[in-house]
Amino acid sequence: MSPPPDPPETAPNPPPLTQALQRVGDRWKLAVVAVLLDGPRRFGEIATAVDGIAPNVLTQRLRQLEQAGLVLAVPYSERPPRFLYELTPAGHDLAGVLRLLADWGVRHAGGDPLRHASCGTPLEARWYCPTCHEPADDAGSVDQLYYA
Repeated sequence: MSPPPDPPETAPNPPPLTQALQRVGDRWKLAVVAVLLDGPRRFGEIATAVDGIAPNVLTQRLRQLEQAGLVLAVPYSERPPRFLYELTPAGHDLAGVLRLLADWGVRHAGGDPLRHASCGTPLEARWYCPTCHEPADDAGSVDQLYYA
């Protein structure tokens, strides 16, 4: 008879990028968030705006986004149950991420990057420290950033 297996070690917290991707890491969730940035929408409006999503997939993604604290489902009809979906403040925080991702996609597909409305210069996103006003471009990989 073999000895019992060692108890599993407690898993450390996943890296920050992994944590983010667990909450919004598929194209349907990001597409739903992007649609809701314009304001609250009903299920049918979201389904129409997110090209190609099946109703069962949309239902699943809305539930997952609600469980993640990014979407709020506000009932507007009891029979049948119907909801108006809107972003929470945490969901609205994804607007900057989506802008950066869209800009990256355009740049790497040979398209025209976002430009400054006043002078037409292509925009660049930069990390900086708001305390010492220094750029943080040398931060390395996402998982090497310092989290307190």
